[in-house]
Amino acid sequence: MIWTLPNILTVLRLLAAPALVVVFAVLPRPAADWLGLILFVGASLTDYLDGWLARAWQQQSKLGTMLDPIADKAMVVIAIMVLAAYSGLAPAIVIPAGLILFREVFVSGLREFLGDVAGTLKVTKLAKWKTASQMVAIAVLFWHGILEHDLSMTIFGLDQSVVAGIMDGSVEDTLGLRREIALIEWTAWGGIGLIWIAAGLTAITGADYFLKARPHLRD
Repeated sequence: MIWTLPNILTVLRLLAAPALVVVFAVLPRPAADWLGLILFVGASLTDYLDGWLARAWQQQSKLGTMLDPIADKAMVVIAIMVLAAYSGLAPAIVIPAGLILFREVFVSGLREFLGDVAGTLKVTKLAKWKTASQMVAIAVLFWHGILEHDLSMTIFGLDQSVVAGIMDGSVEDTLGLRREIALIEWTAWGGIGLIWIAAGLTAITGADYFLKARPHLRD
């Protein structure tokens, strides 16, 4: 293996996926949410950077080409699994999460079966939008977890009548609770909406890939 910078970034992105599970298994929240968000956003940025550097520096390699989609899918699949297990929004995101996981497993198996033929099935612009929507949705959901736990720490120990007074406006909101709660609601609905959009695009691109592969599946 040639340790070029693009290959190093790809390997780091691949290692970030299992590290995400370790973070939530070991660290308390919201520290786990913060580190999870940093790991995921950092990995998402390297997804663009490693490919751009490899092309710009003429450092494309077979290993990098092979690892790149694996690292992408590993990060998305594990992040969705973590959110389904730890997020307070799990009941609302478990169905789109299941659709995304099913599509990724199905298409990966289809590509493995097709072998060399799979390389002739080009990645569409819609597939790129699918990946982008998944990454944005997951980042927003991690951010929601941070805000939710930050709020619980803010109101911990406060008298409930004080909290109620802040919410109805009878007590001065020196803590910025109303603004923080509004932001939590926005990230909740935004994250749920984005993950459903991502699931829809994921299903469409999966069906498109299958239809294109059908001629190669005939006996």
